[in-house]
Order: sequence, then structure tokens, then C-alpha cells
Amino acid sequence: MTSTRSVIVIGGGVSGLAAAWELRDRAEVTVLESDAKVGGKLRTGTLAGVAVDEGAESVMALRPEAVELAEAVGLGRTLTDPAPAPVTVWTRDALRPMPAGHVLGIPSDPAALAGTGLLSDAGLARLCAEPDRPPTPLTEDVAIAAYLSERIGREAVDRLVEPLLGGVYAGRTDELSLRSAMPGVAGIAERGEPLLASLRGRPRPRGSFVRGIEGGTGRLPLAVARASGARVLTGTTARALEPTASGAWRVHAATADGPLLLTADAVILAVPAFAAAALLRPHAPAVHRELAAIPYASTAVLTMAFPRDRAGLGALPDGNGFLVPPVDGRTVKAATFLSTKWGWQAAAAPHLFLLRASVGRAGEEHLLDRPDRHLLRAALHDLHHAVGPIGEPLAARVTRWDRGLPQYTVGHAARLARIAEGVAALAGLEVCGAAYEGVGIAACVATGSAAARRVLEGARAAVPG
Repeated sequence: MTSTRSVIVIGGGVSGLAAAWELRDRAEVTVLESDAKVGGKLRTGTLAGVAVDEGAESVMALRPEAVELAEAVGLGRTLTDPAPAPVTVWTRDALRPMPAGHVLGIPSDPAALAGTGLLSDAGLARLCAEPDRPPTPLTEDVAIAAYLSERIGREAVDRLVEPLLGGVYAGRTDELSLRSAMPGVAGIAERGEPLLASLRGRPRPRGSFVRGIEGGTGRLPLAVARASGARVLTGTTARALEPTASGAWRVHAATADGPLLLTADAVILAVPAFAAAALLRPHAPAVHRELAAIPYASTAVLTMAFPRDRAGLGALPDGNGFLVPPVDGRTVKAATFLSTKWGWQAAAAPHLFLLRASVGRAGEEHLLDRPDRHLLRAALHDLHHAVGPIGEPLAARVTRWDRGLPQYTVGHAARLARIAEGVAALAGLEVCGAAYEGVGIAACVATGSAAARRVLEGARAAVPG
């Protein structure tokens, strides 16, 4: 047992709950969540009587943290792989599968793109003609497009890389940091190695890139909250932090029943950067400025249920869905054929075809200003053009994620170093979440666990002799 007797985790998303799990049996943990339930952007609801995810619908399987956490809290038997299918891009008025062997859209074998229509003849020729001269080793962070356009051409960036990164970050390659959003590629650039030859030499990962959870990924945070043993207070919003003379922290919170004052030896801020910035402003103005400068993109998820006996649905193409390059000017940036991708959803509703569409990238806030019914109509217009006349859904839901995805813009890694230095000066306080080391569930779990370990290490260091 360490000297840390109590920890308050502000934020009941998967990052904060991972921190609570890491602290189990070693501290008395209270989780404060402003919403009515925990989970953050992992939320599962129902549509036409079927469970559907309204946020993330899978976890990264290529890194272990999320899968291991799911297994540890009793969800191991519910982990499931998606139906195997290539990444498909809807571009130039056709659904075009992307050849295997790419890294976030960068093909290790450009010749495999021949005949796919993903690139024009000129674009493919430019891709295949990566400059022979060794690139100058990269010494500073740059935008993804600035580096990749020189190596593989702008058309390949727009048609291949941009749609994949749009699906992950809802960002733009002209603004996203190479170092933070594509660290593997950044390593190649920093070593001054040729890009495509380096990618060809990499071993291909085996197995599925992602895994789902039967019944929805929204089950994960609920299971972690239960297994952590933490006291969870929902509908409770932290308004201010106050250090005490003894080195503890007071948290001033608001509830439906009035103000609430809590005190703990340590506090972990597992909230978006802008929320953490507001809480830290009186105590670390420089950290406040750095956190407040992290931009966010807003997105929306449109989930629809179609009756399978509708004639148009018989013509749905193979595959699990498609991505859309922004240069094509569509409203939808991605679509997922849920009933094809996830066997558990097909089995749960064999009479329905479940489909979801995603809308919104950085700089596209105007698309989300429309009412739900207009957003659905625009998405259906795109879907009809992409897959054929699928008719009208018998049920639909629009879930909006205002400022839902942090943007890792150029200089993000340096900003994180400054934030870490400033936070380290605040004894008993840590930060974690999607704004720091990755937006995926596995990365969020990793940051929460790491924040909890730092709290425990700080408590041990504070024990005399």
C-alpha cells in the first residue's frame, strides 16, 4: 500500500476509467462524470431494437492495451473480429478497393494500384517515381501533406492518405503533424530513408487490425467502471481545483442537488484539453495556454436501419463500407455496413440491414449546422449514389460529437513536452486522454494507466526515507 490514500479522477471516459482500474486496490478512487453515464465517446444505444454504437465501434488490435483491458474486466469472450474485407474508397463515382500492403494509405507496392482507378495515370506515374535522391533527414515536425507530396505526389495524398486519416483523426493532411499522427513514417523521414522502399521492407502485421465487442463497445467502459471498484458519481461536473496547505487537492463540483466539495491526495484530469485548460488556468497559466491551443474537430454519426426485404438492398456491394476523399466534395466521409462487418449485429437483426455514415472533418463545421433531418437527407443522397437506390430507412439516429476529436497539428509533440513539464510541477496532479498520445481507444487506455502509475510513483517518492 502506498501513501496515496485517495484519488479523484475527473472524467468517466475510457481514459479516466482505465486510470481507476490501474489504481484498484491501491487507492480509494472517486470518478466524477458530468454526463448521466460513464463512457464518453464509447456509447452504445439501440436502433430498431438492435444495439448500435454511437461512437467508436471497434478497438485497435495492433496494440494490446484495449484488448487486454477488455479481457481483464470479463469481456474477453465477447471480443470479435470484423468480416475480412479490403479498405474501399468511394472516388470518381465508383467504389474502389485499395490493394493490401498499405500504411495509412501509402502503398508499399504502387504497381498494385494499376487498374484500380484510385489514381489517374499521371497520379500513379508520379507515385511510382518517388525521387531517387536520398531525402534530407527531417529535423523538425512538418505537415503530413508537406512531406508526402514531395515523396509520392499530391494526388496520392489526396486520394489515398487523406480519406484514411480523415477516418481516424477527422483532420486534414495539410495541418496534421507527421511526427504525431504518422510516427512510423516520421521515423523513416528523420532517418533520411526512401519512403516506399522502407515500407516494403516492413513485416506485415497478422490478424485483424481492429476488434469489436458483441453488444457494442459501449460495454467496455461500463465493465471497467464496475471492475475498478471506484466510486462513480455521474451528473457531477468539476468546476474548480484548489490546492490545500497539506498538499492535497479540493475539487469544487456541481450536481443536480447543488454544489459538492471533495478532497483527495491526487487528481487525474481525464477530460478534453479545453476542459483541462479551464481547470488548470489559476494554477498553471502556461499549461492552460498550451492545452487551450489544441484544436478539436466536430463530427456526427448517422445510424440507419433498412428492412432487408427492400429490393434495393439486394444490390449492396461486398465489403464492410467505404471511405471518401474530401476532394470529391461529398457530405459523407465514411460509411460502415454494420450488418456485414459485424456478425453479431447481423445475427441480432436478420431482417434489418444496419448502416452508419460519418460526417465532419476539421474545417467542416458548416456541414453540421444543419438540422438532423437535413443531415440525414444529405447522407442518404450520397449513399444512393455510392451503393445504389437503397430506399428510406425505417429508423435513423444522428449522434453529434461537438469538439469530439483533438487535432494533432504540426508541433503537437513539442506542445505535449511543454504540457508535461508544467504538469510535473503540480504535485499530485496528472492528465490523460485522447489529446495526448493517440485518439484511439488503446491509446486512451494507455494514457490513463500511465497517469495512474505516475500518481502512485509520486506517492512513493513523497514517503520520507
